[in-house]
Amino acid sequence: MELVIVESPAKAKTINKYLGSNYKVLASFGHVRDLPAKDGSVRPDDDFAMDWAVDGPSSKRLSEIAQAMKSADALILATDPDREGEAISWHVLDVLRQKKVIKDKPVRRVAFNAITKKAILEAIANPREIDAPLVDAYLARRALDYLVGFNLSPVLWRKLPGARSAGRVQSVALRLVCDREAEIERFQTDEYWQIVARLATPRGDQFDARLTAFDGEKLQRLSIGNEARAFAMRDMLNGAAFTVQSVEAKPAKRNPSPPFTTSTLQQAASAKLGFGAARTMQIAQRLYEGMDVGGETVGLITYMRTDGVQMAGEAIDAARVTIGGTFGARYVPEKARFYSTKAKNAQEAHEAIRPTSFDRHPKDMERFLDRDQARLYDLIWKRAIASQMASAEFERTTAEIRAENAGRTAQLRATGSVVRFDGFIAAYQDHRDDSKTQADQAEEDEDSARLPEIRRDERLDRKAVTTTQHFTEPPPRYSEASLIKKMEELGIGRPSTYTATVQTLQDRQYIVQENRKLLPDSKGRLVTAFLHNFFERYVEYDFTADLEGKLDGISAGELAWKDVLRDFWRDFSAQIDSTKELRVTDVLDALNEELAPLAFPDRGDGSDPRVCPRCNQGRLSLKLGKFGAFVGCSNYPECGYTRQLGTNLQAEGTEGDGGLNEPRELGVDEATGESVTLRAGRFGPYVQRGEGKEAKRSSLPKGWLVADIDLEKAVQLLSLPREVGIHPESGKPILAGLGRYGPFLQHDGAYANLETIEDVLTIGLNRAVTVIAEKKERGGRSRSTPAAIATLGDHPDIGGPITVREGRFGPYVNAGKVNATLPKSKDPTSVTLEEAIQLLNERAEKTGKAPKKPAKKASASKTAAPDKKPPAKRATAKTPKAEAAPPPRAAPKTELVKGPRAKAKAS
Repeated sequence: MELVIVESPAKAKTINKYLGSNYKVLASFGHVRDLPAKDGSVRPDDDFAMDWAVDGPSSKRLSEIAQAMKSADALILATDPDREGEAISWHVLDVLRQKKVIKDKPVRRVAFNAITKKAILEAIANPREIDAPLVDAYLARRALDYLVGFNLSPVLWRKLPGARSAGRVQSVALRLVCDREAEIERFQTDEYWQIVARLATPRGDQFDARLTAFDGEKLQRLSIGNEARAFAMRDMLNGAAFTVQSVEAKPAKRNPSPPFTTSTLQQAASAKLGFGAARTMQIAQRLYEGMDVGGETVGLITYMRTDGVQMAGEAIDAARVTIGGTFGARYVPEKARFYSTKAKNAQEAHEAIRPTSFDRHPKDMERFLDRDQARLYDLIWKRAIASQMASAEFERTTAEIRAENAGRTAQLRATGSVVRFDGFIAAYQDHRDDSKTQADQAEEDEDSARLPEIRRDERLDRKAVTTTQHFTEPPPRYSEASLIKKMEELGIGRPSTYTATVQTLQDRQYIVQENRKLLPDSKGRLVTAFLHNFFERYVEYDFTADLEGKLDGISAGELAWKDVLRDFWRDFSAQIDSTKELRVTDVLDALNEELAPLAFPDRGDGSDPRVCPRCNQGRLSLKLGKFGAFVGCSNYPECGYTRQLGTNLQAEGTEGDGGLNEPRELGVDEATGESVTLRAGRFGPYVQRGEGKEAKRSSLPKGWLVADIDLEKAVQLLSLPREVGIHPESGKPILAGLGRYGPFLQHDGAYANLETIEDVLTIGLNRAVTVIAEKKERGGRSRSTPAAIATLGDHPDIGGPITVREGRFGPYVNAGKVNATLPKSKDPTSVTLEEAIQLLNERAEKTGKAPKKPAKKASASKTAAPDKKPPAKRATAKTPKAEAAPPPRAAPKTELVKGPRAKAKAS
């Protein structure tokens, strides 16, 4: 019997069906060891020696693997085909050697890009050794992330109270978000006008032409900058004679985009399906690991963490056959298409994301997949098949028109296009081509109208001339997808780290997500400003990208990993040491200057925004308190003015704990005659009617922005709960309101949930009666036993199914009698089985509900020093944790293994 090790139980289940009874497949459940979250886990003075910790659940898993290995004839390491997969194989092998169960048994490493029977059997038949350079690159990356996190974060805690941590890649990604926000704050709006004439040919056909030149001046986008000039041009055109100068029709081609990479898949799924990056990767993981298709478990797509855009030769051949059979011979180009990526530092070590078989058409797969899986598979299949199809052919027509009036002249242009052959666009049948950017799509929309027949030198009739006012807009805030795209362009991070990087920033509450846009929180702005002023090199885009390039050089065997670490540590440690003499006043002076638009916003009356509005004598400045930074008066304690630091509510402040802002007047409620104000509290913005203890208050619902709140919306909130009507059967009122658990209906002591706050404000009696009846039919007490959002699989230790549920305190995962709350920023629909197991194990250990097991002594590697260190302890809430080196999962017993790589080579 041969023992096969993979990462996930789903992958193990699929592979087990393809291999015979001579194989036993076990899952490691991801990484089995990590660096303990404590000082000294990486020791630069000891040639970068590294200590590895094995937590409780992983220890059990490794014991099961070791027990199976005792009776196995050989070990096959079949983890994912990337740097992380190689590292997991190395960790498992190293532990098994320490347990002395490998002996002289053969060890083979196999990797496959798709979980299909053919791919797996071919991999088994062509094994290799563990790729030592890939392991070296993993070790270097973990060491770098640890050294940055555990040395830079304490500097933040000392010099910038309230800051949580810093990380090598996360801090640079955070800078991108903060720089974009600063760019928006500095943006100056410009007014501009566009003029369009509605013209008609002698045959009566009408079309639009845009003004492009006036009195010999070629007009640019901002050339018409005010209403007076726009109206003067309009008046001239209203009296002008129009003549066609030229008509030119040119053929044009448009080529398909390459198949998806990790980042382009996340971008398309965000734009077309509304998925977050984590949700996209969770669904893609399921499609990769295997789905039950007609009684056969099969992987539907290739490996989904990749920056490569090329497909394997056999896949290209299969795509061309499918194109010919599905769309026709004309849609098959004469030569196959080959792509190369433009992303900086792209490795292109793996294929692009594609279907494992083009014969599995999305329509045929719908009955085997849930709705989201089917939609993502449809996106992947169409993009991959389109990438090998013929170009789309257009005819683009441009008509130049001259206008003359009393010696003045103007030039107008009409454009249009006609699709002569749809080519690859045929693959996208039911939706617009997802390969185009919004700018590309807008430009195509402008030119896509088909022009009527226009002849040179003919006179045209003027039907109307319209002028439209526009204003330039600041650059848009990043979404998850566009931030990942920017990181890829700059060479920051890698496909396996994109999603985790963005998620970490949200978990640290450095950025928040509103309407799918990423906004920096004030804590994030502070951290970025601090790092930019005192650790500028380490948040530079080029420096981080260059370091990623060196890591790639290690994985290619071109650089020695410890040499890279030495070069980095020499300069970085010197920079850390230089901050020891840094005074808090130096920090505040730098932050006051860099964060002026955030901390001291323009009041709109021309006054100095840094003059204290209370005493009119002191100067406002950033101050550091126990809970972070705030704005205060320099005349303290004579003047106790403070203001919360943040961009959500720019208003004057009041004295008091928490830095509460002074109210913003919205108006008077006509029903009560009381003043309605908008305020910022320690739990977020809220509206209030009246003053004192009897004042009515209501927090803003999720998704409502401070900038959008007016008197009407505030009064609507303050009027809740509202009576919808009288129930026709019971004769009792139905109320609609907003509670701590969200929007609801109440009737006769029972509650029913509503989808949105808008439902609360608009729902009618008939619909309310229906919702209450449906809730009654479902039965149960949903608030005590919420329905499962998703079932992820069985828990290997606690037993029973793991479910995701929406509870009174937010979403959580459940197994048996153990419940574990999800992190605040975690989308409950994106939780993976491995994440759920980790959360439940931590909760079980904390509450004492963990399954009982025999006590075991912590073992140590033979490479450990004689003076054994005590087992790593789980970090408590009082111990700040570095962003780059999260703590291992909690466990009562932890095994420590010292030594960076003494046994890295596979047999």
